[in-house]
Amino acid sequence: MNKYQLSLATLCLSTLPFVANASSCPDILKGSQRLLNSTDEVNLCEEFRGKTLLVVNTASQCGFTSQFGQLEALHQEYKDKNFTVVGFPSNDFRQDKGSEADSAKVCYLDYGVTFPMMARSSISGPDANPVFSEIKKQAGVAPRWNFYKYLIDKDGNVVGTFGSSTSPSSATLVNAIEQQL
Repeated sequence: MNKYQLSLATLCLSTLPFVANASSCPDILKGSQRLLNSTDEVNLCEEFRGKTLLVVNTASQCGFTSQFGQLEALHQEYKDKNFTVVGFPSNDFRQDKGSEADSAKVCYLDYGVTFPMMARSSISGPDANPVFSEIKKQAGVAPRWNFYKYLIDKDGNVVGTFGSSTSPSSATLVNAIEQQL
């Protein structure tokens, strides 16, 4: 082995931990989810690994439903900085009744949402969506109402929780997002 080959082999071996970590997926992003009112599925790891996320449990018939507009504004403001909002509709609090088509209309037509919206699922209890099970495991906080917001860092760790009454445009939430970008 000449000096060049030895240096190349050393470089390759020294980058193995990085390569191994690059291919691993945080627990919060393991699995696929169906998109709202669609048969299309999203592999969460492929779609969101390495991004800062704001995960929000939503409802289309809630007093906080107007937050969709502010969530969309956040998404538009920071989407080019490796950030996205991800919505998870749920009827756990009986505020997202009707069909998924009804929920989709509120999101997409009434509020112009372009950020990913997953299919309706439970967000608490034994049938909780795996994303919310992992959020509860990490943060110790399950949503107490609709529009709970969870800031997830690029490594898949919950780094902030914000209750329903925290506006998506609040300085507290915006500053927390900016610190992660």
